[in-house]
Amino acid sequence: MIKRIKHSLEYLIDKSSRNKTSEAEENLLHNFALSEYQNSKWDESSMGNSDEVSRNIYDGIQLRMEKKKAFNPYLKYMAAASILFLAGLGFFFRPSIAVEKQLSFKTSDTPKSISLSDGTKIYLAANSSFQYPEKFKGGERKVSLLKGNAFFEVTKDKKHPFIITSGEVKTRVMGTSFHIQMSKSKCEVIVVTGKVNVTSKGQSVDLVPNEEALFESQKLTKQLADKALLVNWYNTDVTLNQTTLKQVITILQYKYGVSFQYDNEQVLATPLTVFIKKDAALENVLEQINYITNLKFKVYGEIVKVD
Repeated sequence: MIKRIKHSLEYLIDKSSRNKTSEAEENLLHNFALSEYQNSKWDESSMGNSDEVSRNIYDGIQLRMEKKKAFNPYLKYMAAASILFLAGLGFFFRPSIAVEKQLSFKTSDTPKSISLSDGTKIYLAANSSFQYPEKFKGGERKVSLLKGNAFFEVTKDKKHPFIITSGEVKTRVMGTSFHIQMSKSKCEVIVVTGKVNVTSKGQSVDLVPNEEALFESQKLTKQLADKALLVNWYNTDVTLNQTTLKQVITILQYKYGVSFQYDNEQVLATPLTVFIKKDAALENVLEQINYITNLKFKVYGEIVKVD
């Protein structure tokens, strides 16, 4: 049955491309293709870029017909719909466009870094998870921050945009450096160098250095970034001179992927100077804070409490 359906679709597409279909056949093909195309879900991680695959399918049909014609967008979505329909029926489909092999990179209690195939470097906070292709293929460089926080130093490539998915937020760049901080309630994108576009839920903002995009409560807004956050604290020693405990806690939360719990919020205004070595353990930094403030911060998994 599947072979018969496949043959019928190929026959009608071929016939349509030669303007040989009747009005009834053309309407049938159009309605079927449009319905399947609109109702089907395309899984880019396993099937590749939908536009590229459908174009590739159409080109294959044209080669078999031994004709060279201008690309027809109408036939493009018909070809894509045919494949989606056959895939839904369980027909074995392997696009000629190679699927990117996806790899995972996770951290435990310390930040780590990784270099991607294009030279881009990712500095991942503790307790974070990142997914990326073994090698970038196609017109876009797509990766995903699945959990936690990261700093990106993206290799410049105007022809191949770099796109990061972090929850419901997509960040698009050509080559620049920026932070993405993701939690259950919000996502922040903080630009250090270059230009960045951030989108979510039909909303879009463009950022330049010293600006931040905040996605919270289904709303995307742009604001000035905290100057203390405009460094790659994963790969450099940081000295916070005459700052507040609140500022220090903010950076520690990002760098080590932890949350702080305290009963008295007045302690957040406590002034202090703290030195954070790039490869320092969280416990060592907390020892400094405890000595200066006479507080007792202790680590309990991914939570830091004042005892």
